[in-house]
This record gives sequence, structure tokens and C-alpha cells, in this order.
Amino acid sequence: MVLKITLSTIAEDLGISTATVSLALRDSPLVAEITREKIKSRASELGYVYNRRAAALRTSRSDIVGVIVRDIINPFFAEILRSIEDELGNTRQTFLLCNHEDNLTLQNNFISTLMQFGADGVIMSPSIGTTAEDVALIEANGLPVTMVARSVEGANVPTFLGDDKTGFKLVTRHLIELGHRNIAIIGGTRKTSTGRDRRAGYQAAFDEAGIDLSNLIDIETPYGRKAGYDVVDEILQAKNRPTAIACCSDTVAIGVMNGLRMHGLEPGVDIAVTGYDDIEEAAISAPPLTTVSDGHLEIGRQAARALFERIGGVLEPAPNVMIKPKLLIRQSAK
Repeated sequence: MVLKITLSTIAEDLGISTATVSLALRDSPLVAEITREKIKSRASELGYVYNRRAAALRTSRSDIVGVIVRDIINPFFAEILRSIEDELGNTRQTFLLCNHEDNLTLQNNFISTLMQFGADGVIMSPSIGTTAEDVALIEANGLPVTMVARSVEGANVPTFLGDDKTGFKLVTRHLIELGHRNIAIIGGTRKTSTGRDRRAGYQAAFDEAGIDLSNLIDIETPYGRKAGYDVVDEILQAKNRPTAIACCSDTVAIGVMNGLRMHGLEPGVDIAVTGYDDIEEAAISAPPLTTVSDGHLEIGRQAARALFERIGGVLEPAPNVMIKPKLLIRQSAK
């Protein structure tokens, strides 16, 4: 019979107390660094595995949090998740993931599952249809909440966003300064705070320049490459065919550029194209994509830190945190 390696096993092996082993494995400053490293090294050699269930009984904490996003296939959310995962790792927390695809029932079922597992909290990019009352109910059931990328009006929880109105105004103004007046806006939905804010930034740039945009192309689509690719036919067949296309995400923009090439047009030469988010792929697309860095990696980090604080009982007022955007000028818009 194989004996399970416990804290007591390690303590007896090293001739120290079980309490010292426990503190060392939790990186407590109460144990000298050289001793901590010695204990962790020996624990690894012995094959010790952290007993999360036993720890949960001692601390009333599971060290598990939920992360809810629309679609992990979208690089924007994948990159946010990576930064969340890195930050959670610093506090030895793990996560369960849900792709809600803007299906409120999927989101609600996942939250119910988190509660059943005794999760400590949840980071949400909420589904369309989520209300402030829904968020308040989650917290009332003992699950602290922080939100990323999308906000819910009236929800009093920490919410971390890019300043999308300012960012989209920057990229639209850049196109106007290049001499474009007929600029289509493609992608996103006004049913989310993100979509509304990016559309508002587009409007603000035209208002600032004193240009009427009432006859310009404005098409809502999902945030995906195929959606961008598929909409190109409609854009090129329009009577008021644009000279520039401002896309509400980099994925849509990359799809648009591929669609333009299928029609024999070169992005950045025949029609300017811009994106939004600055996913990793944007810098190495062909041509490199003019876009806006919205700070989504920082959004993920800050949301994870804030959740950890709320789990620890820090429940201060929760205004939205807006990350300052930065315009990145590349070759897709001339």
C-alpha cells in the first residue's frame, strides 16, 4: 500500500514542526527564506501534493475562482485570461472557466456550479442581459464579483475596462486626419457597453471634425474574423463605398483585410483598415494593423487583484477603472 505524503511526513523527515512546514509551503514570511526553500525542495522530492479539500475545511476557502467570458477562441479574451491566470498564480488560486456566448442561461448555470463547489469568487465579462440585480444576487450568495471588458449599469462591483470611447475616437480621428471622410464602422453590438462606447467614440471624432456621418456604413457583426470577411461584399457593393473601414476589433479587421484581398484590393493601399484591442496577431498581420492598445492585459491583472482583495473582505466603493488607450499607427491605414 502506498502511503500518502502529508505535512506530517515532511515534518518528521526534516525534524521540524508540522506548523513550520505548513507556513513554508504557503510562503509565509514567518519562516526564513532558506528554510522555506529547503522545505519546498524536500516536499517536491517526496511527491507531496497540496490537499485543497483539507485546506478548505481549515480556512473556509477553496482557492478556486470562476472566470466567465464570451468566447475564449477570441484572442482578446484569451489574452485577458492569460493575464488573469498569471495573477491568480501569484496567490496560489486556480480557476474554472465558462464561455457563455452571450447565453444568459449558460452564465447562470455556471455561477450555480461555482456556488456548489464553494468557489471563492468570480471574474465576469458578463453576458448580454445581465442586470445589476443579477450581480447583487451573486454577491448576496457569498460570491464576490469583479468585471472585465464589459460593464453592467448600476452594478456596484469593481469593473475594469479600456476607455473605449476615447480609444475609438483616437483611431477615427487618425483616419480623418489622413484625409478620409467616408469611413465605415464595422463590428460589435450596441447591446454591450463595449459596442456602445466604441460607436460613441466614432461619432465623437466626426462631431469634432464637423463632418456629417448620417450616410456612412454602420454594420454590427460578431467579433470574429469570419464576420469581418463575410461583410466585405456588402461594403464593396454599397453606393457610398468607403475609403476606410474602422473595425471594432482586430479580429474583425483581419477578416476584412482577407476579404478585400479576395476582391483584388490591397488593405492599406486601396482601402484603409483599422482595428481595435492590439492582440498579438495585429502587429504581424499583413500589412501590420493600425489599431488601439486598450490595456486588456492590465485589465485582467487588476481584476484578479481586486477579486483577491474582495475575497479577503475589502469591500470598498467600486467605481469603474478605465485603462488609458494608445493609438498604434502601422501600415494598414494610409
